Amino acid sequence: MVTPAGKECRFYYENFHRGRSDQECRLLDANLNSPRWHPKDCQNCPVPDILAANSDPNLVLEASIKKGFLGMNRRVEVNAFCSKHLISVPEPRIGCPECAKEKPGLKDLFEDL
Repeated sequence: MVTPAGKECRFYYENFHRGRSDQECRLLDANLNSPRWHPKDCQNCPVPDILAANSDPNLVLEASIKKGFLGMNRRVEVNAFCSKHLISVPEPRIGCPECAKEKPGLKDLFEDL
């Protein structure tokens, strides 16, 4: 679904049918330790770009909202994990280095890491 920021994100949901006014980020709502999500948080969220760059089904994302000084400058921070190799993924846009080593042609990209 298209977010209020105009990007496609599978975690965003809205329903304005027949007088309803429902908007939610299901990724952030799953994290109980994160502050409450607001539609303006979509403006600087990295998740749509990560999903567009990487379609690995083993990539698991966890997001939380971090507040800046005096509650200003809210930002979304994303942690990524590989459910296949059970490791943390340092760069979610690129994906899991172990999964890339298993794919022919992509192994050369991760030799320098």
